[in-house]
Parts: sequence; structure tokens; C-alpha cells
Amino acid sequence: MSNTIEARGLTKRYGDKLAVDDLDFTVEPGRVTGFLGPNGAGKSTTMRLVLGLDAPTAGTVTVGGRRYRDLERPLHTVGALLDARACHPGRTAASHLLAIAQTAGVGRARVDEVLGLVGLESVAGKRAGTFSLGMSQRLGIAAALLGDPSVLMFDEPVNGLDPEGIRWIRTLMRDLAEEGRTVLVSSHLMSEMALTAQHLLVIGRGRLIADTGIEDFLREYGTESVLVRADELDRLARVLRRAGAELASETDALHVHGVTATEIGKLAAGEGIALSELTPHRGSLEDVFMALTNDAVEYGVGA
Repeated sequence: MSNTIEARGLTKRYGDKLAVDDLDFTVEPGRVTGFLGPNGAGKSTTMRLVLGLDAPTAGTVTVGGRRYRDLERPLHTVGALLDARACHPGRTAASHLLAIAQTAGVGRARVDEVLGLVGLESVAGKRAGTFSLGMSQRLGIAAALLGDPSVLMFDEPVNGLDPEGIRWIRTLMRDLAEEGRTVLVSSHLMSEMALTAQHLLVIGRGRLIADTGIEDFLREYGTESVLVRADELDRLARVLRRAGAELASETDALHVHGVTATEIGKLAAGEGIALSELTPHRGSLEDVFMALTNDAVEYGVGA
């Protein structure tokens, strides 16, 4: 479709530093794609490459089959928030947006419309330098929406937002995707990505680790355990070990790995052991992400 983002062999090197390493991916419309990776993984660099702010060392990245610099009306095709503070502090919110709008033939009515959409209409006449980080995020999102673009890119858009603001941006991103737009969002808040994204791109040290739906990601890379409680816990533990399970014990429970809840139930029934709890547990997005990217962390504790 005309509003996909496509990278093929995308590579960026800064001197000896390989920031982006031979990336191949396609960001499709109609869904929110979460862009995940540890600090230094290359997420922001990749977004800058999409927007033509940096030139690739090798490979290509296009929007709707064209490089950003070749787009006839870029503001109407791609809207982006990379830095919430990228605004002259002496300008009011309205004048900041109007200056951007005038470069792309966007009228004043649209400025007023996006200020209302992001909840800043009451502070439209205040200088951006007085804004909190959360308000600056809202202003940056308003700027991204000015041209009513078909592709939207947000880098850490929930930084500085309160819980109401986080819920608002989550709903906004999903609504934009449901309208058929392409939405790419990077975030370190795994709990928020679990609620927002339908698809994930995960990178580490500039290389692609995963490109998959979020449910498939959790199923493929996550591990499932089962919490079990029973009156004859020691006997059940022996039965499960014979079946090849790995166990972690608590005072009154077992955490079982390697055997499904259904299999545990059948084994217990076969031995006449009554179970008082049998609860499957799948690792959270944060758990799976941390395990998968552990070797790709550039600035880890003790590194």
C-alpha cells in the first residue's frame, strides 16, 4: 500500500560505530507497530533515516515506495515526533504550529483543530518554554498531525505524561491505525506497548531480532510456567520430576516449567492427588523482551 515504511539492507555507520546493521522490515498500515530495543539499539537512528535526517551508509528506506526527500508533500504523508522539546521556547503553542503549517500550505483552522485534539486549546497562547514535558509531548503530537498524514512515527511519546495522558495517547494511536494509517511507535514502557501495539519490531545492536505480531512474540519467545498447589505437594513434585518438569518450590506451592497445566492435571489425577490450584502463567512482554535482548544490551549494569 501507499503508506508502508520499507527498509531493505538499511545500514548506518558513524565512524567505527555501526548503529544500524542491515535491517529489513516493512511497517504496514492499519495497526500500531511497536519499535522496541535497549538503549543504543538503533531505534532513533532508524527513525532519522526514515525521515531523511541522516543518510544511510548502505541500503534503502522508503515511505510508500519513495525516499522521504522525494515526497511531494512530506508533511501530508509523514508526521513525526522525535523530540518533544524541538520547539523555540519563546513561541506560543499556536505560533509554533502555525509556522510549521505555513511551510506546507496548511490553514489556521487545522492548527486550531489539532490544538483541540491534543487538549492544548486552553494554553494555545502560552509560550512553549513554560510547558511541562507532558505538555510538550502533546504539542509535538499536534505538529505531527498537522498535515493529516497517512504515516505517523512517535519516539517515546508517553514520556512525561500522567496516567490520563498515557491512556489518551494509547487510544489516539490505536484510533489512527484503525483509520488505515501506518503507526510506528518506540517506547521503553513494555506494559504500555503490551496494551497499544499489535505488531512488534525488536532490534538490538542495530540488528533485527524479531518482526512479528505481539501474541506470536509472546508465544514464540516466552516461557510458560504453572502455579500448582496440592495437599500432597512433595509426592506431586516427585511425579512431575519423573515427567521431566523443572520445579521451583515455595512453602505451599510449586512453580512448574516444561509441563503444561493439562499434563499436570492428568498426572495428578493418575496418582490420585487432589489439586487446590492449577494456574498457567505466561511471561509478560517485559519479561520476554528482557530475556530476548539480554545479550544486546549495550550499557548494562556491570558491563
